[in-house]
Amino acid sequence: MTDLATRDGESTATPDALREERRRRMSPRDKWRRFTYRFTPYLYISPFFIIFAVVGLFPLAFTAFVSFYDWRLTTQSVDDATFIGLQNYSDVLFGNAVFWTSLANTFSIFLISTIPQIIIATFIAVMLDRNLRAKTFWRMGVLLPYVVAPVAIAIIFSAIFRDPTQGGLMNSLLELVGLDPVNWKSDRIPSHIAIALMVNFRWTGYNALILLAAMQAVPRDLYEAAALDGAGAMRRFFSVTLPSIRGTMIFVVITATMGGLRIFDEVRMYDPRPGSVGGPGGIFRTVVLYMYDTGFNGAKGDLGKASAIAWLLFFIILIFAGLNFWLSGRIATDGSGKKVSKRQLRREAAAIVNEQEGAR
Repeated sequence: MTDLATRDGESTATPDALREERRRRMSPRDKWRRFTYRFTPYLYISPFFIIFAVVGLFPLAFTAFVSFYDWRLTTQSVDDATFIGLQNYSDVLFGNAVFWTSLANTFSIFLISTIPQIIIATFIAVMLDRNLRAKTFWRMGVLLPYVVAPVAIAIIFSAIFRDPTQGGLMNSLLELVGLDPVNWKSDRIPSHIAIALMVNFRWTGYNALILLAAMQAVPRDLYEAAALDGAGAMRRFFSVTLPSIRGTMIFVVITATMGGLRIFDEVRMYDPRPGSVGGPGGIFRTVVLYMYDTGFNGAKGDLGKASAIAWLLFFIILIFAGLNFWLSGRIATDGSGKKVSKRQLRREAAAIVNEQEGAR
């Protein structure tokens, strides 16, 4: 009790001593209540992390383990596999050009799809953020493509974008306006454009709704202050909306990057003919499709090399996600590279309002 002694009516105990004294005086029931209050949230979220460790972290670690072995599709245990070190990585990177060609196709489809997708999604979100009639109808309408199965979308687009010898709706429309038909499945760039349209059709509405939710959380007084200051619609968008939704924009960009670099369903079903792996000569074969063909094609069945491809793709995605995170962070700057926070935006808006009131 010496720590709690008083001098001239004032306590001289340190904060740590006071907390320790209060903890000592607590009854067992209070201690149990405090324990449950502090640790119950961890108990509630633990099932997710336990399941994630089983179905996420363990396969990730096992894939890294397999990538150092000559592990075939028929291999039953590590006793049947041969340790070869980094040979699988060397074969993938320097053994042939298939990996690099697949990587170039992946980047091409990724750029053609992701950049327009985010721009269009942002534009749709801005339009939906306005005072429209039947808001729910329009907002649910843009989400409909997302609920359609990717395989169904791929089959429909595969039928629309056929080569001239097979007909196809898109070539018929081109002929109607006097343009030459396009080899949508035999030429590299046209096939990438068709697959990118497929991806954008499915994901644009989903990203638009995420951005719309963020836009609706932006305080309206910011827009009113900017309007009073004479800012037009474009200035309000770049100076108020975009910095305010910076966090959500980063989330959308990163998820779109990861999805674009892992594209598989659309590419696999765009040319579903038996034996076709990314079209003639692999003109639209992506890294994930190359990995699938290497690991699960009956003739190859090289799970060790497929695991090495998976890890290489993992590192590539990490690099691009980090790069996108940095680039997206530059969106919310004041032009000099300095980030603009919501508090600063509110402060600037209040200053503008005060100036307007003072002028009156």
